[in-house]
Amino acid sequence: MTSLHHHISDGGTGDGGLPLLLGPSLGTSLAVWEPQLPALAAGRPVLRWDLPGHGGSAAGLVPDDGTATVAGLAALVLRLADDRGWERFAYAGISLGGAVGLHLAVHHPERLGALALLCSSAVFADGAAWRERAASVRADGTGPLVAPSTGRWFSRPATAAGPLGTRLLDDLRTADPAGYAACCDALATYDLRAELPRVAAPTLVVAGRDDQATPLSHARELADGIPGASLLEIAHAGHLVGVERPRAVSAALRAHFAPASGAPGPVPDERAGRN
Repeated sequence: MTSLHHHISDGGTGDGGLPLLLGPSLGTSLAVWEPQLPALAAGRPVLRWDLPGHGGSAAGLVPDDGTATVAGLAALVLRLADDRGWERFAYAGISLGGAVGLHLAVHHPERLGALALLCSSAVFADGAAWRERAASVRADGTGPLVAPSTGRWFSRPATAAGPLGTRLLDDLRTADPAGYAACCDALATYDLRAELPRVAAPTLVVAGRDDQATPLSHARELADGIPGASLLEIAHAGHLVGVERPRAVSAALRAHFAPASGAPGPVPDERAGRN
């Protein structure tokens, strides 16, 4: 079977760090992680992947009959790791990409050495809302989502109008409707709230204080429910926190995934709020 489209930045393993997999937000491509690559790919291989129907991934990797699940997306990600011979890896994900990582932490704990969840949730909304969005996209495509997503993704218009913001909004505009809708189907049945105490991987939760898609209450629920999790709240940032506040997010992730310790590293205070 065709695998998810992905890019590997191979920084080697000179610092002893685990390979790192990076999952994107719904509607974006693997380009959403570009601001963090210089910091994260130093001394370790980093694999970024595209959701089905997004970027270079085929929509047909997941069923388009309403039965797609986050578990199915996680299986595709595990196949990428298996193909590289990575029995154990670290993982960071944004929004839906974070949901995939949380599923891996709950159901495949032996594979995950560390986890970071950016603007993500244990449950995003009621299933009916996601089913409605899936039906709308199947009928009208993703174009109508661009305008409302601009305000949800970015707290500042200048970020949305910048080169990367423009590129990510174009990713949404050109996403395959079937693939995008299937990802909505997956979110409709996703709910790991009761499973949070099972997460054993050292976990960092990152939230944008201006995030309209996953408000702070979602991040706090994750941090409260996952044993030993750390929570970083970043001011002046919307849903794509790593795009709006690249330095703060890069520094926090690099510290968290530092190989010297299995525990989260120190988080920088500069321009970042901590709870």
